[in-house]
Amino acid sequence: MHPTTRRGLLAGVGALAAAPAFAAWQPAERYPDPRIQDLDPAFARYRLFNAAVEQIWAGDSRWNEGPVWFGDARSLIWSDIPNNRMLRWSETTGRVDEFRKPSGQSNGNTRDRQGRLVTCEHAGRRVSRTEWDGRVITLCDSYQGKRLNSPNDVVVKSDGSIWFTDPPFGILGEYEGDRATPELPTNVYRIDGQSGAVSVVTGDINRPNGLAFSPDESRLYIVESGVAPRVIHVFDVVENGTKLARGRVFHQCKPGEAPDGFRVDTDGNLWCGWGTGEGLDGVRVLDPEGKPIGFIALPDRCPNLAFGGRKRNRLFMLTGRAVYSLYVGATGAA
Repeated sequence: MHPTTRRGLLAGVGALAAAPAFAAWQPAERYPDPRIQDLDPAFARYRLFNAAVEQIWAGDSRWNEGPVWFGDARSLIWSDIPNNRMLRWSETTGRVDEFRKPSGQSNGNTRDRQGRLVTCEHAGRRVSRTEWDGRVITLCDSYQGKRLNSPNDVVVKSDGSIWFTDPPFGILGEYEGDRATPELPTNVYRIDGQSGAVSVVTGDINRPNGLAFSPDESRLYIVESGVAPRVIHVFDVVENGTKLARGRVFHQCKPGEAPDGFRVDTDGNLWCGWGTGEGLDGVRVLDPEGKPIGFIALPDRCPNLAFGGRKRNRLFMLTGRAVYSLYVGATGAA
């Protein structure tokens, strides 16, 4: 662990009082948990018969997003966008505190190859990085002299480059950001890990949302949320990992289905935050060919999720106002 970790980036602040769990939530009374459903026999290997969905926190959040696991501090950090703050859950105490407020109405979060926190901010219309001493610096807030829209989700490749989506959601109103007129198309961008140069990797996705690399980084998956029904696209990563090519449909959603953020396991399956509505809310698991193989039902739409825990086999799933977890027979891709 970096020597300044605990007094800088991971320093603690006062804990929040836990709110009572929502009346709609009840723990499973038996194993296997009926909320965990096989859509295909291939999912059986990832479903543990004696692991159940757990609600680990329910509080006064308004819209949770962007979970990221900090194994060196055994904690999960995520964004509460309308409340303009970031929250943190401790695996050792089970308590939640405010990690940062104000947060620039942060949305997506990840860690770079040095373990630093990288964040998409609606209010700042930027991608920022939190240094180990606690300073927050801007990595990108414009392209060719024009302001970004509202960076949404972000991933870091093994070469240190940072890839992020830039839909307009944070500037469409006053709830998750500040209303403004878009200056740029809804592009997907790459920040070079060495020079910091910013480039557009695709401008063909209408309101790009969640994104993730395949385990070998040969593919990039992107949710298109500006079409109905939504689509998950996949691109080949080419030219020494700097550009995208051969974009195509990976999974065509049905009417009413709304994938959002997602993560990939070491077998190449996509674990997708899903909604919206009765029977759709939760996590849908797609195999590397885009076929649905599993579903984890939650009481509300799941905007995003993350793998964590000591063995990266604990799935943390956000809903608008609560956080759930489930141990699975899969390992999150590093």
